[in-house]
Amino acid sequence: MPSPRLPSAAGATLHDAGHDWDAIRVPRSVGLAVLAILGPRCGAAIEDPLTAAGCVYYFVPTGTASTWDVENTVALGRGSALVIPPTRRTEGPGPHWRICPGEDGWLTDPDALAAAIGDAFGPRIGEERAG
Repeated sequence: MPSPRLPSAAGATLHDAGHDWDAIRVPRSVGLAVLAILGPRCGAAIEDPLTAAGCVYYFVPTGTASTWDVENTVALGRGSALVIPPTRRTEGPGPHWRICPGEDGWLTDPDALAAAIGDAFGPRIGEERAG
């Protein structure tokens, strides 16, 4: 059963993942590069500077978290929750929208997201990318 939406003093609400969407947490430094790589293919994205090094959350279809296996990222599905800022909050402090939900919805294609994350991290030591 979904938890109730709990409002914060700043207007943000806590929402359960795994019902309307799953989310993928990416370190901020990589997450901002992923935004640029995806461009208009990117769905809604939240930046949270309050975590240790900051992070960016991408929304993906429900069920993605159960099969997600991308290094240095964390999938949030059923049993996880995410703070959703008010739509008008597009800068900090605190969690804010890097890309607000639009008419086309919240979701980013998980395959495109995984590829963009791989591109943003770059090749591993000793690995070369095909040119």
